Amino acid sequence: MDYFLHGGGLILVPAFIYILKKEDRLARGTATICVLPMVITSSIFYGRQSYIDWKTAILCAIGGTLGGISGAKLLKKVPTKYIKILFTILLIYTGVRMLLEI
Repeated sequence: MDYFLHGGGLILVPAFIYILKKEDRLARGTATICVLPMVITSSIFYGRQSYIDWKTAILCAIGGTLGGISGAKLLKKVPTKYIKILFTILLIYTGVRMLLEI
């Protein structure tokens, strides 16, 4: 279940949208920056303890970079309504997966 604990966007994006009343695209961009310090700090500690598979990490970093570029460009073109629908589906899927692991 540890893979659900990293990222922050799952909590931050809805919090920014519904609690802080931020526009969807602004919430997503802001959440990305908020998660950055956690990722850097965690990487240092995990690396020091040899808890990183560097080959997998580098491949995922390349994929994440390409996905980030594509996602940021797509965010400009996809209507907010569809982004909300996709995000809702992701939240439901994640919730069901977590419940099945109990």
